[in-house]
Amino acid sequence: MTTLYTGKINSRDSYLRRSTISSIPPFITYVTLNRLGLTEKNLSNILSSNEDFELHIIDSNSKDDTWDYLQTLNDDRIKSKTRLTLNRGPIYPINLNLTKRRPDQYYFVIDSDVYIKTKDWISRYLEVFEVFPEVGVLGVMRDNPYPRFLSPVIPKAKGNISYLQLKNASVGVDLDFIPGQLQCLRPELIDKIGYWSEESGYGDAELSPRVKHYTDFEVGYITTVEIDMAQTIGCGECRAKDFCKLNRSINTCFTLGKRANVNEPFARKFRWKYLETFRELAEGKRDAYCASVHDPKSMVNHVYNKEWANENFQYYIMNSN
Repeated sequence: MTTLYTGKINSRDSYLRRSTISSIPPFITYVTLNRLGLTEKNLSNILSSNEDFELHIIDSNSKDDTWDYLQTLNDDRIKSKTRLTLNRGPIYPINLNLTKRRPDQYYFVIDSDVYIKTKDWISRYLEVFEVFPEVGVLGVMRDNPYPRFLSPVIPKAKGNISYLQLKNASVGVDLDFIPGQLQCLRPELIDKIGYWSEESGYGDAELSPRVKHYTDFEVGYITTVEIDMAQTIGCGECRAKDFCKLNRSINTCFTLGKRANVNEPFARKFRWKYLETFRELAEGKRDAYCASVHDPKSMVNHVYNKEWANENFQYYIMNSN
């Protein structure tokens, strides 16, 4: 059953006229790993919004003073703060929070280096989901300082609401997927796909083709939400410097963050798992649903290669802590 979205919003007239989005606030996962300066800037910006949401923050074993800063945050929309004793990679915390989601909640994932410039961004996402029931995943293009690369797309429009549908989502083709820095999944899609693949560990590169080719849903770009992805902040302009106890002549939160980011070497080393997973999908040896270590029941009726998943987690434990 759908009703008027009743969260506190600052939205466009078009949205107010036609919205029938679920009244349940969306679930937001926000994962941090060092880079306290960016976390403070970008998380404070999210909390300055008048929109309604349920925010669940995970600190993946930051070595700076991120956790001390997070402990000072007070907002009724923050529903949980979790500190992991080890960083096991980006998929582990996203799936952990996914187990906390209520079945009818939209699920947002926001990277800590994303500054959302559009104030009513949640409303803009949800109106696309409402107008286009075929859309299962929405994201935005990467932005400054990254090139605004756009995969091949098909423009879709109904009235004044539109999105760019990913045309191919080809397996093994670089950047032919919806990047996950600000991404949202429809609840009905989650019922079909379960979790991000812990077995391949390939994140957004595996999610888009799995949804596009093995479910009835589409994936696409939203075009009405603007972001910035600045990667550093000077210590002099950092608003979190009162929390910082680092000897900055040796390390800053950004040098710690760069050292802990091993996503690219991981992808090179374990690309074969990603390709093998899609070979198994194509041959009918597994379905679109991916199980998770956080949800033992999910592994009962679905393929789950524990050896692959544990090897992925161990890679991050050994190289990113």
